[in-house]
Amino acid sequence: MLTLLFVIMMFWVFGKLLILAIKASWTILKVLVWLVFLPLTLIGLFIEGLVYIAIPVLAVIGLMSLLGVGTD
Repeated sequence: MLTLLFVIMMFWVFGKLLILAIKASWTILKVLVWLVFLPLTLIGLFIEGLVYIAIPVLAVIGLMSLLGVGTD
């Protein structure tokens, strides 16, 4: 009986840790996308001469950040 209780509690604790790890990795991925990949993409568009695409994308992203859209 104690073994069954131990197994149940172990799954409960490690299940909570797994959920926490998934949330943390999702947050790290969002930070990487917003702080690394998006600026590099915009700089790449600008350098390649696609300014007519880069400026509207930058405007939309700026508006989203000002309004707080997409924040948890």
